[in-house]
Amino acid sequence: MSTSFPFDNIRIILSHTSHPGNIGATARAMKTMGLSSLYLLNPKTFPDKEADARAVSARDILEKIKICTTLDEALENTVLTAAMTARPRDLSHDVFNARQGARELLRYARQHPVALLFGTETSGLTTAEVSKCQMIIHIPANSGFTSLNLASAVQVMAYELHMALIENEEPAAPVGSPASFNDLELLYAHLEQAMIASGFLDPQKPRLLMQRIRRLFGRARLEKEEVQILRGILTALGKRW
Repeated sequence: MSTSFPFDNIRIILSHTSHPGNIGATARAMKTMGLSSLYLLNPKTFPDKEADARAVSARDILEKIKICTTLDEALENTVLTAAMTARPRDLSHDVFNARQGARELLRYARQHPVALLFGTETSGLTTAEVSKCQMIIHIPANSGFTSLNLASAVQVMAYELHMALIENEEPAAPVGSPASFNDLELLYAHLEQAMIASGFLDPQKPRLLMQRIRRLFGRARLEKEEVQILRGILTALGKRW
């Protein structure tokens, strides 16, 4: 999906938001920097008058919000998703600070849909949610108090994306034809099925194998053709078994 304005390809996803005021404040933070695509994953309350009040002149963004019941639905057709988290992870993807992460997202957003995923206000993102992403972005902050308000975190990233756009007027290097979220999920399901069939993976004791597989391919940033090759190999091996 090519676009003359890369911000049209950037979606902000809020997962399980508990305070409707944060949804309105997020919309306002986005509009000040030129972002307009907001997705909500199972919000506790929306629509809500407090969201409208906090949005002020950004209610047009609230009117276009897409509400999703699963993260897969929210990430459909994206080629790169950044998990916004300050918590250390045992099996971490590539980690970027806010400025580096904004540049990397923008590089892909010039041609393809990308997403920024923010967790709930109290506990942030779950491990399962992070595993659906290909990179982690953290906002450097006071080591003694790293917790940012949800809308404030969105504002910081919206600003960094805006600055990355205006500071890099030259077109970014082509990124080829990256595999979409949908393509990768089919690959993971196919690979898991093959590993179970071969006896390599015990579904009763999966440990962290699939999480490691996701991290591996997340770093590789597979292209669509590469996913097709891998699935072709799995299909051929499956016929042998």
